[in-house]
Amino acid sequence: MKFTRLLALCLLAALCLRAETPPPIDPAARFAEMRKVADTLKYQEGEITLKGNMAKVVLPPDFRYLNSNDTATVLTRLWGNPPSSGILGMITSAHFDPLAGEDWAVIITYAEDGYVKDDDAAKIDYAEMLKQMQEGALDGNKEREKQGFEPIQLIGWAAPPRYDASAHKLYWAKEIQFGDSPQHTLNYNIRILGRRGVLVLNAIASMPQLQAVEAATPKILSMVNFTDGNRYADFKSDTDKTATYGLAALVAGGIAAKTGLLKGLWILILAGKKFVIIAFIAIGTFFKRLFARRKSKASPFTGESTPPPAA
Repeated sequence: MKFTRLLALCLLAALCLRAETPPPIDPAARFAEMRKVADTLKYQEGEITLKGNMAKVVLPPDFRYLNSNDTATVLTRLWGNPPSSGILGMITSAHFDPLAGEDWAVIITYAEDGYVKDDDAAKIDYAEMLKQMQEGALDGNKEREKQGFEPIQLIGWAAPPRYDASAHKLYWAKEIQFGDSPQHTLNYNIRILGRRGVLVLNAIASMPQLQAVEAATPKILSMVNFTDGNRYADFKSDTDKTATYGLAALVAGGIAAKTGLLKGLWILILAGKKFVIIAFIAIGTFFKRLFARRKSKASPFTGESTPPPAA
C-alpha cells in the first residue's frame, strides 16, 4: 500500500515537472512569426515630413524610411529592445531587411533644448575630451555591473568629431567594447543644429562597417534638414530659448544625459550589439544559413553584395 502511494506521488511529481517545462522553441516557426511582423512594415520613399513640419528627410532612390510606429516595431518586436519614447523614425537602405545581420539603420530623435551655440567649435580639444569620456565610462562600470549589464570600454574615436559650420552639422564615431567581446561596436553620431533644438541621428554597426557608414554619411547629412523658420539661422535671441550646453557637450554626451537619450541608446546597444536580433540566441545557426541565401543586391548601407540564393 505504501509502495502504491509512493509510486502515485512520484508519477504526480513527474507530471507536474513536465507541465512546468516550456516546450522547445521551433526555430523555423519563430522565424516565420518574425517574418510576418517584418512584412507589415510600411516603407516610405521620397520626401518625409518630421514632427509637424519641423524638418524634412528627402530620400534618394537608394534609401527608405520607417515612421515612428514601424521603427518601434523593429526595435522592440524584431530586435528585442525595451520600448523607448521620442523616436521619430528610421532611415534604411532600399534593400534593408530587419531580420538580416549585415544591414544597419539610422535612428532619428529630437531634443528640444534650445539653440546650441557653436562658438566653441574651434576651441574644443577632442583628444582631451576622449580621455575624460574614457575615464567616465570606466567609472560608471561598477554601477552597470550591479544592474546586470556588461562593462563598457570606450576604445577611441572611430572617426574624430567634425563640424560643418555652414550647415551646422556635427558628426563623429566611437569604437566601443562590451565586456570582453572581440567584436567591437561602432556608434556613429550625427547632430543637426536648429533654431529650437537638435536633430539626433544615431547609427549603430560593427566596426567592419565603418567604411560603409562613412561612405553613406554625406548622403545622410544632405537628406535631413530643418524647414524654413526652424533652421539654425532663424534663431531670434530676444524670444527663443538658448541651450545650456555647447558643441562639446553634444559630443561628450551632455545632451543625452540631460534628455535621457544616452540611456536609451545604451540600452539599444546592449540589447542589440549592432542591432543583433534577439532570436540569434535561440536560432543563430538557422539565421547564418538563411543569410547566406539572400539575393545579391548592393546596399549603400553595407557597401557589399550579398551572395545569390543557395541551390
